[in-house]
Amino acid sequence: MGTDAPREFEQQIAELRARVTRLEAALREHGIVLEEEVPVAVQAEAPATPEIKPATTPMPAAIAPEPVFLKAAASEAQEDRSLESRIGSQWFNRIGILAVLIGMAWFLKLAVDNHWIGPGGRVVIGLVAGAGLIAWSERFRSRGFAGFSYSLKAVGSGILYLSLWAAYELFALVPAAVAFAAMIAVTAFNGFMCWLQDSELLALYAIVGGFSTPLLVSNGENHEVSLFSYLLVLNVAGLLLVVLRPWSRLLFGAFTGTVLFFLGWALRFYSDAQFGRTVFFLSAFFLIFAFAPRLVRLAAGEANNENRPALSWANGIALVLLPLVNAALGFLGFYALVGSTGAAWADPWIAVAFAAFYLMLLRLPNPLPTGGALHASPAVVSALHLTIAVVFLTIAIPLKARGRWITIGWLVEGAALLWLARRAVSRLVRGLAMLALVLGLTALIAIHPPASTTIVFNQRFGTFAVGIAVFAFVARLAYQAGDEPEAEFPVSWPVTAAVAVLIVNALILVAVGWEIHNYWWYIRYSGDWRVMHEYHMYAQFTYSALFMVFGAIQLALGFWRRSAFLRWQALILLAISIGKVFIVDVSELSQGYRIVSFLGLGALLLAVSFVYQKDWLNLRGPNVHGSGMRGLGRSLP
Repeated sequence: MGTDAPREFEQQIAELRARVTRLEAALREHGIVLEEEVPVAVQAEAPATPEIKPATTPMPAAIAPEPVFLKAAASEAQEDRSLESRIGSQWFNRIGILAVLIGMAWFLKLAVDNHWIGPGGRVVIGLVAGAGLIAWSERFRSRGFAGFSYSLKAVGSGILYLSLWAAYELFALVPAAVAFAAMIAVTAFNGFMCWLQDSELLALYAIVGGFSTPLLVSNGENHEVSLFSYLLVLNVAGLLLVVLRPWSRLLFGAFTGTVLFFLGWALRFYSDAQFGRTVFFLSAFFLIFAFAPRLVRLAAGEANNENRPALSWANGIALVLLPLVNAALGFLGFYALVGSTGAAWADPWIAVAFAAFYLMLLRLPNPLPTGGALHASPAVVSALHLTIAVVFLTIAIPLKARGRWITIGWLVEGAALLWLARRAVSRLVRGLAMLALVLGLTALIAIHPPASTTIVFNQRFGTFAVGIAVFAFVARLAYQAGDEPEAEFPVSWPVTAAVAVLIVNALILVAVGWEIHNYWWYIRYSGDWRVMHEYHMYAQFTYSALFMVFGAIQLALGFWRRSAFLRWQALILLAISIGKVFIVDVSELSQGYRIVSFLGLGALLLAVSFVYQKDWLNLRGPNVHGSGMRGLGRSLP
C-alpha cells in the first residue's frame, strides 16, 4: 500500500461525515427530532450510574421510518430524471446515429453516381463499415446499452452480407467459392457472438439480416445453387444456436424465411431440368426442420417432468406446430415436383416414404438428455411423429387404391392400430385407430360398389363382409382389454366393445338388405311396370322376414350367452318388425303374404313370451345374470 492510502481514507471519512450531517439536517426540517448528542467532556464528568430514559424517547435516526411524502417526492424526481435521461442519452443518441447513417448513405450514393468510387471501392467501404459498426457496438454494450449494441451488430452484419454478395453477384470481383466461404465466416461469427453474449435478440437480428440480404441484392436472375446453399448455411447456423441455447423462436423464423424463398423461386424459375438439384435442396431443408424438434433446448423451469413439459408458446410452436407444417409442406413440395414429371404412379409411395421416415424417427434414441433446462421431452416429439406417420399412411391409401380398396385399407389400418394401442397402452394410437375406423365406416356406407347381377358373391357384399369382420375383431379386442388397466381415454374399452357390436349388427342388416334389394330389382325385375307392385311386395315381405329371423337369432344368442345387451338389441329389432308388419305390410302385401307375415310374427312373439315367462335365466330372481352390459362379452365368439 502506498503513502497516499491514509489520505484517501481520511477523504472518504470526511465525505461520509458530511453526508450524515446533511441527512440529520433534512430530518430536523421535517419534524424528526434526534437524540441530543452529549459532548465528550460532559460524558467524562457524568456519574457512572446510567440514566433511565422515558418511554417517549424518540426513535434513533438509524431506524426512524421515512415519511411517505418523502418517498413520493423522491420517486417523482426519479421518474423525471429517468425520462429526461432516456430522451437525452438514448433517443437523441439513436436518432443521431440514424442521421449519420443516412447522411453517409447519401454521400456514398452521390459518390457512386459521379463515379468517384469504383466497384472495388464500394465493396471495401461496405466491409470496413460493417466491421466498424460491429466493433463500435461493443463500446455501447460495455456501457449497458445492450439492445442498441445488438441493433448495431445486426446492421453491421447485414452490410457485410450485402458487400460480399455484391462482390460476387453484381461486380464479379471474387469467385463464388470465396464469397461463399466469407459469408460462412460472417454467419459463424454472428453465431459465436450470440452464443458468447447469450443474446436471443442478437440472434434474431442476425437471422433477419441474413434472410434480407438476397432480397436486397437480387438482380432478377436464377441462381438456384448459390441461393439455396446460402439458405442452408443460415439454417444450419440457426439449428446449432437452438441446440446450444433455448431460442426456439430462431427456428420458426428460419423456417418461415426458407419457405418464402423456396416458394417464390419455384413459382418463377423452376423447370423440369432442375428437378435433381431442387429435390436435393428440398430434402436438405426438410431434414433440418424434421430433426430440429428433437434438439430444441428448453429454458430452465419449462419442464415439470419428462413426460409433461410445461412449454412456452415459442417452444410449443417449435415442438408441435413446426413439425406439422414442415411435414405438410415437405409432402406437398415433393408431390408437386414428382407430379410435374408425369409420374403419377409415385404419388402414394411419397406418402409411404414420409410415413416410414417418421416411424424411423420413433426408433432413434434421444440424442440429448431431457428435463429442466435441457432438451425437449421425447414424449411430445415421439407422439407427434407417430401421429404424422399414421396420417401419411392414411393419405397413401386413397392415393394408391380406388373404390372398395380405400374402404378396406382404412378399416384394416384402424384394426391394426387398435391392436397396437392395446399392446402399447397408448391413448394416442387408440385415438388414431378410432379416426381410421370412422373413415373406413364412412367410406363403406357412402362409396360402396354398385349393385351386381350376382347375389352375395359380389364386390359390395365382400366389402361389407370385411367391415363386419373388422368391427367383430374390434369388439372382441375391446372386450378382452376391458379388465386391463388402460391409459386415460374419453371412451372406455367396454363402451368401445358395445359400439362395435352395434355396428356389426347394423352392417349385417344393411348388407343383407342390399342383397334383397339387388335380387328383386336387378335380377328378377325385368323393367315391366305392370309387375313393379308385385316385386315391391316381395321385397317388403323379405325385409320383414329378415328382421324377424335376425331378431330371433340375436335373442337366442342373448339367452345362450346370458347377455342382456344382445337381448335388448333383439327386442328392439322385434319391436321394429312389429311396427313394419302392422303399418307397412298391412297396406302393401297381398292377402296370402299378409297372412304369412302376421302368423310368423305372432308365432315368434309367442315363443319369445314363453321363454321370458319360463324365466330360464332367473331374471325375476335376486341373482340377475348379465344385467345391463355385464354379459356383453359372453356374446362374442
